[in-house]
Amino acid sequence: MEQLLGVSLPVFLGLTVVLFGGAAFMTGQGMASKWRPMRTAFLYTALLGLGDRFLIYALFGGQLLSLTGYIIHTAILTVICLAAYRMTQARKMVKQYPWLYERSGLFSWRERSSAA
Repeated sequence: MEQLLGVSLPVFLGLTVVLFGGAAFMTGQGMASKWRPMRTAFLYTALLGLGDRFLIYALFGGQLLSLTGYIIHTAILTVICLAAYRMTQARKMVKQYPWLYERSGLFSWRERSSAA
């Protein structure tokens, strides 16, 4: 597992999932609150992945140029960012257009049914 991630599992969970995952979550929220297109998440999470790899290298002596580690870490950050984006977008659609939409789950909304 350490060969694949380029770092030990506790460092991966602490730094990538908790610290950079929180940053990815806030990035997704910020993008959705400003109505930015979802495709920009890939650029932002690629940069977060680079920062993650650098801190793993600088603080914990992990591999800086681990391609599989970078891809796995960035993919996880992208999933977190896109989930936060969709949750925030669903919340904003229902809040901004309450006469048109209602929540139909954590990530979605639907048109309000017309009452007869």
